[in-house]
Amino acid sequence: MSSAGNNLVSRSTADEKEALFHPELLQKFDINGPRYTSYPSADRFHNEFNEADYLGALQRVAKADEPLSLYFHLPFCPNICYYCGCNKIITKDHGRSAKYIKYLAKEMAMVCAAMGAQKKIPITQLHWGGGTPTFLSHEEMTELMHHTREHFDLLPGGEYSIEIDPRRVTEQDIALLAQLGFNRISLGVQDFNLAVQEAVHRVQTIEETQAVMDWSRKYGFKSRSVDLIYGLPKQTPETFKETVDVVLAMNPDRLSVYNYAHLPHIFKPQRRIAEADLPPAADKLDILSNTISRLGEAGYVFIGMDHFAKPDDELAIAQKEGKLHRNFQGYSTQAECDLLAFGISSIGKVDDCYSQNVRTLDEYYESLDHGHLPVLRGLQLDQDDLLRRELIGELMCQFALDTNQFAKEHHLDFSQYFKTEIEDLKGLEDAGLLEWQGANLLVPIKGRLLARRVAMTFDRRLRESQAKGTYSKVL
Repeated sequence: MSSAGNNLVSRSTADEKEALFHPELLQKFDINGPRYTSYPSADRFHNEFNEADYLGALQRVAKADEPLSLYFHLPFCPNICYYCGCNKIITKDHGRSAKYIKYLAKEMAMVCAAMGAQKKIPITQLHWGGGTPTFLSHEEMTELMHHTREHFDLLPGGEYSIEIDPRRVTEQDIALLAQLGFNRISLGVQDFNLAVQEAVHRVQTIEETQAVMDWSRKYGFKSRSVDLIYGLPKQTPETFKETVDVVLAMNPDRLSVYNYAHLPHIFKPQRRIAEADLPPAADKLDILSNTISRLGEAGYVFIGMDHFAKPDDELAIAQKEGKLHRNFQGYSTQAECDLLAFGISSIGKVDDCYSQNVRTLDEYYESLDHGHLPVLRGLQLDQDDLLRRELIGELMCQFALDTNQFAKEHHLDFSQYFKTEIEDLKGLEDAGLLEWQGANLLVPIKGRLLARRVAMTFDRRLRESQAKGTYSKVL
């Protein structure tokens, strides 16, 4: 049961007609900050965390005998999208992906051996991300899932998802993915305007995208999600509205509307984007405002951050019931469970640790060839981290926290433990980003787009560091 409590969430949203979009708040609080797919955020990981630490965490998790989540990073792409900040390998050589699959199998076997698994480990969530997972051939997809099922038991009712590039799939691909056990797809769209697509080196037709949506329904996928990005070069409020209308006509179950973070000093492909082509801040706000209004008119519920879902979608229901969760893949209905991550640069969450793999194929292969798990860095959380992770998760997912309940669960005096934070919240409270109802901390509708700004107040590690330049804007 969450510390927010179901009644808090429903009370904070009931009968409220207040708009999500408040430009004066967005302009005032649009600062750099973590996205809180984890707490502490990945920039806090360090190289002192090593393979031995990860092995210890795996052994502790094995004793719990609870269902787990799996993530596979499949980094290969045939072409580069200029906006992309993912760890990817641009190639058309399938020899490279075939070799990679064999090493993923090796990593899985080593992890399961480290856990002392005597039987298949139960799984309720699996995700293939990239890169472009559908770069893999049918043989490679089948082989990877075969190796996965050798070690893991994908339980009925789980979330088994894959990221799809609609430009690179056929009906046969979608049929095979369904056969392999996938039941959710996420489609990269970003923008349907041709000038925008050409500016980011990703030309994708409406027809290609519609075909994938149709095939996913034909082959029984439970959920379809579409990713859009605002703030890309050549975008205008008018053209993005056209994209949103086209996407809504496709009737996805979920939408993600991400803010483009232009960080060319970090992501080299972004250097091919002319800054002069980026929409001005006022246009970005208009795009966001129009999109929120349009999605609201179409009946979509704001889940949090950049996510929207139909009211009958599992995410919307989970949020309404105070049972929503957040992990490295974003929002989820799956209860907090440990995440085993495989492949280069992938991040796992095991017991009280985060662990990230090495970033290059050469390092990955060399580690595994020498009988070592390919751990690059990570973090072991202390007691303070663990309780702050829970607190931030509640605010990001439920927009509410019952501080009395939270204090009781963690055997602490909330007002004393978070004395500094409560003081710092006053400015946000005055601005309308949060409100107190007795001991209940609520993020009202007008503050929800900025929920992570509220969460940042409780981020001790952010407070202790001034290195904020690598984060994306709140919006």
